[in-house]
Amino acid sequence: MTSTLSFDQKLHNYARLAVRVGLGVKPGQRVLVQSPVDAAPLARLIVREAYAAGAGFVDVRWDDDDVQLARFELAPEGTFEEISKWRVDAELETANAGGAVIAIRATDPNLLAKVDPERVATWQRALATYRKPYSLQVMTNRLNWNLVSAPIPGWATLMFPDSGTEKAVEQQWDAIFAAVRADQPDPVALWEEHLANLKRRREVLTQKQYSALHFRGGDTDLTVGLADDHLWGGGAADTPGGITFTANIPTEEVWTAPHRERVDGVVVSTKPLSYAGTLIDGIRIEFRDGRITAASAKQGEAALLKMIDTDEGSHRLGEVALVPHSSPISRSGLFFYNTLYDENAASHIAIGSAYRFNVVGGVDMTAEEFAAKGGNDSLTHVDWMIGSDQIDVDGITRDGNREPVMRAGEFVI
Repeated sequence: MTSTLSFDQKLHNYARLAVRVGLGVKPGQRVLVQSPVDAAPLARLIVREAYAAGAGFVDVRWDDDDVQLARFELAPEGTFEEISKWRVDAELETANAGGAVIAIRATDPNLLAKVDPERVATWQRALATYRKPYSLQVMTNRLNWNLVSAPIPGWATLMFPDSGTEKAVEQQWDAIFAAVRADQPDPVALWEEHLANLKRRREVLTQKQYSALHFRGGDTDLTVGLADDHLWGGGAADTPGGITFTANIPTEEVWTAPHRERVDGVVVSTKPLSYAGTLIDGIRIEFRDGRITAASAKQGEAALLKMIDTDEGSHRLGEVALVPHSSPISRSGLFFYNTLYDENAASHIAIGSAYRFNVVGGVDMTAEEFAAKGGNDSLTHVDWMIGSDQIDVDGITRDGNREPVMRAGEFVI
């Protein structure tokens, strides 16, 4: 659908979507905005939209790729366990005050490609450990939170290598606006319809209560057992206080928690993964009784192995998600080098922690009770794409029968 809106109109639509549909800001709420300095125009609009929605106080935390790269290139060995605790404290303080957190995630996917992966892994492990109390609130939907993105030069020129920097940024804005429907006159109404469709699909799948999903096609032959009493998520969610929010914009997926001990077979990625400033491509992983037994990649293998070795939980799955091959992002034919977008172009799985709300009563369970249901716990959660128009998915019922769920990458239920 061709758009006749100006750039400024699209940008304002995007900020409004992020606040109204994404965060669901309520009057009096405190809001923390996290943004790269390159995305300052969008961040400023989000601040204004948050106040217009009734926010009591809006603060911004700025990030910068060049500053991060300088540390990994120039800081002395033995210093990478040190983190900026105040940055995490800002998130936790906002959450504990009943506030909302929105992050504009944008970075050069190849930013850290030439950096020693041990340095990055050490820093990520230290950060994830300190951030665990906040991450637990995110994984249990204790606060309304949201992720969006915006172009930055290094990312844009990777997506559009035949364009100069200015043109590439312009093309990337067009791609993002289209992916989130901000290029249409009333994107909020379009999102309300889209979220209703995702809700219907997740309700059908929850009612099925499959014991497992079987992915088959190409070099993939993977059976993913599902957690006991699992719930499917997709689209909007609610905090315990009744605030409705949409964590990711865009979102085209429905997902649930795998059983940490019931994943078996071989799975091969269908799209590259941009992780920690490194591009990982050609992933091939084998599972037995839920645990990774072998892993390789044609590109970025060292980063993949470091990620898997984060802790015991990162050797297992925490999410399985279904996305139709005909999703708008898939139809665009673009690879974004950004999981927020690419995971919404293909079915995917995630190594690491499971979301507590994907199990009945999981939000209030102890770690032991959640594990007994099959839920996985880890310091990390990394999605990577395994779906395509070559992949079929069957649902395996509790009595061992099979039902078609997807054929050639499209839903049949």
